[in-house]
Amino acid sequence: MDDFGARDEQVIAPVPRVAIQAFCVTPDVASTVQEAADDRRMNKAHVKIQMGGARAAVEAYRHAPTPNVIVIEATGDRQDLLESLDLLAEVCDDTTKVVVIGHVNDVILYRELMRRGVSDYLIAPVGTLVFLRAVSELFASPGAAPVGRTVAVVGAKGGVGASTISHNVAWAVTRQLNLAAVIVDLDVPFGTAGLDFNQDPPQGIADALFTPDRIDSAFVDRLLSKCSDKLSLLAAPAMLDRVCDFNEASLDPILDLLRASVPCVMLDVPHLWTGWARRALVGADDILIVAAPELASLRNAKNLFDTLRQARPNDRQPKIVLNQVGMPKRPEISVADFTKAVGTDVSAVIAFDAPLFGAAANNGQMIAEMQPNAKPSEQFADLAAALMGRVEQRRTRRSLLEPLLARLPGRKAS
Repeated sequence: MDDFGARDEQVIAPVPRVAIQAFCVTPDVASTVQEAADDRRMNKAHVKIQMGGARAAVEAYRHAPTPNVIVIEATGDRQDLLESLDLLAEVCDDTTKVVVIGHVNDVILYRELMRRGVSDYLIAPVGTLVFLRAVSELFASPGAAPVGRTVAVVGAKGGVGASTISHNVAWAVTRQLNLAAVIVDLDVPFGTAGLDFNQDPPQGIADALFTPDRIDSAFVDRLLSKCSDKLSLLAAPAMLDRVCDFNEASLDPILDLLRASVPCVMLDVPHLWTGWARRALVGADDILIVAAPELASLRNAKNLFDTLRQARPNDRQPKIVLNQVGMPKRPEISVADFTKAVGTDVSAVIAFDAPLFGAAANNGQMIAEMQPNAKPSEQFADLAAALMGRVEQRRTRRSLLEPLLARLPGRKAS
């Protein structure tokens, strides 16, 4: 699975389980490193921040082993920094990576640092995401493909159609954007992804979660069920023979492998609040909260939105989809009132259409397979483009198709 392609924004891969020690001089740089240490992508790393710069680093490691990464802030002159780095090299392990944060844009200094084996040189002031990306790229294999984007879809309450939307958006990623995708059905006892794609695979996500010692790329590849050329499924067994009390980090090795092999990993997260479910949501690159226009959904969507936004300060805020709008005889909260209460715009408003969605579910098909020109099909394609950072590509495709569609018999120009 490949075809990562160019995106409007590049995904920052999580930092592995390493030790990072920073020796800062100014409070601003120390604050930036601390903010990065608190980011979700650093939750495996152990970060320690000290003051004193390069000289403090030399003294610290005269009689102590060096960590995986040393970050040094330099504010003095060029020669003083180079002398300190030469001293540090005498006590530094060969595998230790050094990142220097300087306050001058000096090409000669940069060349000298690279000649001495410094891994990267950043110029202050350094943004949190810039620092995160620099540390993350220290552990990327040379020539490796960019990491894939994880999208977590969760319902504000049960029965709002979160699984249906996650499956249709993933399908749109493969068909409209021509990117490979994997759907991971995390509702182990009751998941419906297999039914929605008319698949009955003998293995799936449970085999990986219950046998963590067997997880590797070949094992995970055997568990995937092929839905199309570019869409695969890690299905749930929908069996009640055992309880699903997983360890909080159980999903990490599975997701790490999938991110390295496919551009889009769509997580169909069940409506529950366990350690592993929260970790899956917080750790995703993008989050889609699906709600219905009624009070319980509004309350839960607001709580989810606020909690996840606070837990992910350096990421895009969660998107909200209002589903099943216009259900006959049901009193509903208006879109305007819903938006005002949650405190953010709704990314899509999907109308209630029981015949269309019901027929698609019973036939094991996606909405765009049933009715390619239906409004929900367009909405799923737009959501896919927004989540994958391909909005411009989607606009270009639409602008090319509209003149052709306008010439079709019986179609009015919009």
